[in-house]
Amino acid sequence: MNGEAQMDRPEMIRTARGKRPQFYDTPGLDEAMGMIMVLASEISTLRDRIDAGERVARAAGIDLAAGIEALELDEAALAEREERRQDFLRRLYYLQIKDAEDARERQTAKGYVDTIAEIAQT
Repeated sequence: MNGEAQMDRPEMIRTARGKRPQFYDTPGLDEAMGMIMVLASEISTLRDRIDAGERVARAAGIDLAAGIEALELDEAALAEREERRQDFLRRLYYLQIKDAEDARERQTAKGYVDTIAEIAQT
């Protein structure tokens, strides 16, 4: 799949409802493990792509390392990289973003007033 085809893929919204399974007793460890797995997947994919690029370049007699060092990116390339980084961060922090969205949906004016009243009484 080339870069253009990947950019044209439809945005997939993955929202699971309900309680997530908990595997570890330590608070936050399940979320951290999810983040680690996303990172591991990204690193594995990245390494495969680097290996493929190195093999193609070597077969064509290209000094890939020198070309990479000399590369100067234009604004479009920089914007594409930033979009890719933001997509990666959304996937990496998916559970934290979802938890924040769930909390925002549960937040009400009455809940706010009740919380303030509860704090005032302590």
